[in-house]
Amino acid sequence: MMFKDMVMMIISSLVLVICVLVG
Repeated sequence: MMFKDMVMMIISSLVLVICVLVG
């Protein structure tokens, strides 16, 4: 459960960074 939450947070952070770079 902890590991899953960490992975989700990392993925959301990567998506945010990609959006900023593309935008």
